[in-house]
Amino acid sequence: MSGNVTMYSTTWCGYCRRLKSQMEREGIAYTEVNIEQDPASAKFVEEANGGNQTVPTLLISGDSGKSTTLTNPSVAQVKQALAA
Repeated sequence: MSGNVTMYSTTWCGYCRRLKSQMEREGIAYTEVNIEQDPASAKFVEEANGGNQTVPTLLISGDSGKSTTLTNPSVAQVKQALAA
């Protein structure tokens, strides 16, 4: 599975930990960005989620070059976005 996945998260987010372990189990590589340590990424997450800092928020660039933003997705949704 190719494409780029950036996961915006926090250290205390249980949903983030769950999704990370599921993606690792599925062999999906990702780059993690802690929004508490990076104000620019916190702003991106707010813009993607109607002003809320909801995590995990993923930015996925699929094979076609199209970018998709997903908020608290399932691993199946991540795989689908990567295939698009």
